[in-house]
Amino acid sequence: MSKNASPFHGQSVDLGNGSIAWSPCHIGSETRIGGNCSIGSLAHIGRNVSIGDGCRIQGSAYIADGCHLGDKVFIGPNATLLNDKYPPSGNPQQWQPVHIAEAAVIGGGATVNAGCSIGRRSVLGAGSTLTRSIPDEEVWVGNPAVFLMKRHTYDEKQRQLDIDTSREN
Repeated sequence: MSKNASPFHGQSVDLGNGSIAWSPCHIGSETRIGGNCSIGSLAHIGRNVSIGDGCRIQGSAYIADGCHLGDKVFIGPNATLLNDKYPPSGNPQQWQPVHIAEAAVIGGGATVNAGCSIGRRSVLGAGSTLTRSIPDEEVWVGNPAVFLMKRHTYDEKQRQLDIDTSREN
């Protein structure tokens, strides 16, 4: 191993309570991580973030200080959750952290602007930019993100793909 190589590079780090992080990544001070979570390599989790049980945060995701993730949230690779509407304020009193409710999904490369929330079991599509809050059980896509369908329709489309794929094999 070279003198600049990290012994943890590409390895999992046990965070306790069944949770792991893949090195290298950053987890800020005072961040609370629930049980059975996985944090991908190169992820940046800010300070005072709350992460519920069973969350999956993919590689290179960025979660700003003070954000809140409910249980079973999925954050795709390179997704960004912001907290500062007028950066760089440098003033935590002005920040408006993002709130993600239980079982919500944020697709890869999506951006959630400061002050927005994503409702329970809602989906923000890959590459989308969220500029306002999403109610429970809805799927939004685009830049800026707009309503596409209800979550039950999304789930049905996903089930149909599984059936079609199993028939091909």
